[in-house]
Order: sequence, then structure tokens, then C-alpha cells
Amino acid sequence: MSAGSPAGYVRVAAGGQALVVKSTFETDARVLASTGTPYDAAAKVPGARALQGRGPAYAIPLPVTRVPAVVRRNRHGGLFARLTGDRFLFRSRAALELRTSLRLMDVGVPTPVILMYSEARVAGLWIRADVVTHEIGNARDLASFLTADEPAASRREAWEVSHSLLRLLAAAGARHHDLNLKNILLASTPSGLSPYILDVDRVTFSGSEKRTRRANARRLAQSARKWLKHRGATVLSSELNALEILQQG
Repeated sequence: MSAGSPAGYVRVAAGGQALVVKSTFETDARVLASTGTPYDAAAKVPGARALQGRGPAYAIPLPVTRVPAVVRRNRHGGLFARLTGDRFLFRSRAALELRTSLRLMDVGVPTPVILMYSEARVAGLWIRADVVTHEIGNARDLASFLTADEPAASRREAWEVSHSLLRLLAAAGARHHDLNLKNILLASTPSGLSPYILDVDRVTFSGSEKRTRRANARRLAQSARKWLKHRGATVLSSELNALEILQQG
């Protein structure tokens, strides 16, 4: 399992788990771990909202501080999803996700704050991990804006702020290898939409702003075409053309 913890985080051993917790939320972590893993505990909270992603996640208030949080289980994607599901050999991706999240925020790329993660051995060398993030209120993913009945102005703003997020990622040299319409989150604020990048365990860093911008724009364009073809999304040719321009710039 992972060792060490970043500044502002503490290690907690509770309920047969190793947790790394933002220090403000240590008591929350201990309460969650007292009834199982954070994920299992969240699933039992009355009124927990199920959110769909790579697997179900749960939106709950933390038990002590009442801070709104999203609790999810680390899961493999792609081929490994069928082979190992939510089990990782030797170590999970949770520690990497925390380090990447902190690095992104340090350079001005918005992503939900990780409040804690837990790791527990399930069999021999296999690890299962849960990640708890601060819930972004009044937020929708980019895919939800691409419907026929979405007002043109809000749809246009959704793409504009998503492009601004791509530029921030490029300036940081942060390439998201699974960038798609579902992991760009757009929060409504009094001053307009604010973007957040999700699933940051799939982010790597390079020194080339241009290559990073092209790669991320290409991934997002592929996702948009997939949603257009298979999910019934309404994606305009002008929106795809704008992503093509980002790839060429």
C-alpha cells in the first residue's frame, strides 16, 4: 500500500484500512471507517444520491463536518475492468490521484479537492481503494449540455469554459489520457460556469504545451463524436470544428 502523505494530510489507521486524510476531516474518516470502507458506509447513508460513472458513486454529507462529498471506489477502465474490477495489485491509483490533484491545483487547474482516500487489502497482495472528494454544487458534466433542448447561450458558454479548461491543462503540460464529455464538470456560479477536471489519475505531465493541447483536444473530439453517434447527443459541426482548430494550433 502507499506510504507517506502530502502536506496538510495525515495518515490514519482505522477499521483495518490505511487512510490518507486532509487533516480537517480526520474525525469524519474515523467514523466512516468504523462501519466498513468509506464507500460501503456511504452506500448505507439514508438519502445518499447515487451518481453514475465508471461505477456508482455516492453523494453524502460527511458524518461529522457535514461537508458535501462524493465517495467512489477506484476502478480499472478498459480491459482491466473485466479482469480485476475494483482490485489493484500491490497498490491502488489513489495516492497518484491525490498527488496529481494537488499538482494541478498548484498550477491553477481546477479539480475537486480530495478529502481522503482509503486502501484495504482484500486478498493477498490485492488492494481495494475508495476516494472521497468535495462535492461541487450546482454542477453538470459537459455531456448534459449537448441536448436538442439546451438553450443556445448556455450550450455556447459550456463549450467556451471547456476550451478555457483545455488551455489551462495545456499550459500545465497536463495530458488527460481519458478526457471525455463526462469528466469535464461545469458548475453554475453567480458569474457564470466554472469548469473542473475529473478522473485526474489519468493525467500525466509533459513539457510541451502544444502537444498537450493537441492531445487533449483530440481526446475530447473523439468523445464528442462517440456521443453523437452512440448516445444521441447533439454535437454541432461548428463545435467539432473548434476542437479541430485547437488540435492544429
